[in-house]
Amino acid sequence: MRLLLSLLLLSLLISCKNSTEKPSEEKSEAKEEKSEMVWDNDSLIYPEEVHFKNIRQVTFGGDNAEAYWSFDDKQLVFQSNYKDWGVGCDQMFLMNADETFNGTQPPMISTGKGRTTCSYFLPDNKHFVYASTHLVNEQCPEVPLRENGKYVWPVYDSFDIFVADLDGNITGQLTDEPGYDAEATVSPKGDKIVFTSTRSGDLELYTMNIDGSDVKQITDELGYDGGAFFSPDGTKLIFRSSRPKTEEEITEYKDLLARGLVQPTEMELYICNADGSDLRQLTNLGNANWSPFFHPSGEKILFSSNFEAERGFPFNLYMIDIDGKNLKRVTHGETFDAFPVFSNDGRYLVFSSNRNNGGTRDTNLFIAEWQD
Repeated sequence: MRLLLSLLLLSLLISCKNSTEKPSEEKSEAKEEKSEMVWDNDSLIYPEEVHFKNIRQVTFGGDNAEAYWSFDDKQLVFQSNYKDWGVGCDQMFLMNADETFNGTQPPMISTGKGRTTCSYFLPDNKHFVYASTHLVNEQCPEVPLRENGKYVWPVYDSFDIFVADLDGNITGQLTDEPGYDAEATVSPKGDKIVFTSTRSGDLELYTMNIDGSDVKQITDELGYDGGAFFSPDGTKLIFRSSRPKTEEEITEYKDLLARGLVQPTEMELYICNADGSDLRQLTNLGNANWSPFFHPSGEKILFSSNFEAERGFPFNLYMIDIDGKNLKRVTHGETFDAFPVFSNDGRYLVFSSNRNNGGTRDTNLFIAEWQD
């Protein structure tokens, strides 16, 4: 969902040519005790960013996004298309929470085939879920970025959701319905997964048990419902959605979806109970509001938006109460900040940013020590 540079990164969210270079065989082993973070120069923090006590840059090249913590906060999984790591499109990588990769490479823990998206740890800290297109085609799928001059995301019907161990071995397949199944995240309670699927003919949210059983549809309104996360107590869901209203908007949305595309430049945040009840719109800001994540208190949402941008750029992080009040800007860059995710203990925030990229198009991971 991005105009200019920011548009290119948003394609990471939904998820290109196979690489012949094999990534490092070394595995990133979780340490018995969590190491203390080694922080970088705080010049990476802008003066107005009062919620960041310290910050550390994790990656140094490529597009890196959607980093998610293990349940014990010792490791993270994330996706990257960094060509120097031997991949042609988004694949999944593993890191210890205190690692950085400036001239080094983390272990790849997806198959290296097809395109992957949206990995998330399971509660045993030894397995993770992610979506991949590799069963249909081992090559990287094409990535259309524009349709009739408008920015679009591909919604590959070849995406299914898999379980793998931290050696990259697939140990299970959770979805096998025709159409798009992706964007899976796991409840902090460790009992449920929420994901987006086109199995109903529209892009709706579903939940299932972590073994793939007991699938239930959560949303049923026309529009793209995706990028959902559970609240810390597992009782609520926050997600982004497009809601076409006019006849022209509805026709355009349906025509694009029939061709496996969505136009994500107008989205707002919605919140509901984990069973889909009490659904309500949280933001009404205009432009693209997305990548929401619950604050550790469960009473606020951190998200990315370009609603203050006249030409669709920049994207910054904002925080809002779950009743829609007290909107506050968190980051103050002039480029792109998105994909904020709190550690389970609430001490750290990982996010993706264009800051400190030397004027390139690289989007890197950063970990900040959070203070309320």
